[in-house]
Amino acid sequence: MEKIKHIGGSLLVLAILWQSLALAGGWNEALFPSPWGTLKGLGELLSEGVLATDIGASLGRFFLGYVSAVVLAMALGLVLGWYRSLWNYINPLAQVLRPVSPVAWLPFIVLFFGIGEMPALVIIFIAAFFPVLLATVSAVQEMEPVYLKVARNFGIGQPEILGKIVFPAVFPRIATGLHLALGTAWVFLVAGEMAGAQSGLGFLIIDARNNLRADWLMAAILTIGVLGLLLDGGVRLLEGRIYRLWGLKKRSGVS
Repeated sequence: MEKIKHIGGSLLVLAILWQSLALAGGWNEALFPSPWGTLKGLGELLSEGVLATDIGASLGRFFLGYVSAVVLAMALGLVLGWYRSLWNYINPLAQVLRPVSPVAWLPFIVLFFGIGEMPALVIIFIAAFFPVLLATVSAVQEMEPVYLKVARNFGIGQPEILGKIVFPAVFPRIATGLHLALGTAWVFLVAGEMAGAQSGLGFLIIDARNNLRADWLMAAILTIGVLGLLLDGGVRLLEGRIYRLWGLKKRSGVS
């Protein structure tokens, strides 16, 4: 209930600042829509079914790219974090590739996969992969030795130790990478959909811009922000279920 009050207060402040800026600027609604004009545009998109279609397309691409990146990154991270000598060879390459924006790869992604669905999926995958991989490797390498002693006492050997002992022990630290990867991947989803996709929120932004519908454009931007907030909340709920399932304690600062 407290969070709802905070969110409502933040939205109210945003609406006031937004309306004040629109009045002070004196711009035409076609260039900079007011909150009311944006709400009317949002209603138009909803009544025509355009927004629901684009949201469904974007969420489908996002979940496919994000989940596949997370699963692969955690699996590789567990192995590479466990075998330090192997990670020492791969770490320089990962550190070189990690800072490169996924959008920078777009010309090569289009060359290899063409335009349409795949560029968005690949960009989401790249954006989510490295935060989870590096968080997992770091968590495994800095794991408390007591967990390994427990595993030896119970006679748990490899590779079961990675799944039964190491992964649950380091998951609270991996969760930080999951949240970071989600935000990054959601940001780059729009950029990926601008590379030839015929549906999705990124396509809606391009279409609204080309048709000089600033109200649709602003409605799409707000929708992206709200969905990002809901997705992060969904990941936190899933994280909480995993904590309860494994009897883990949340790291401080994680809610």
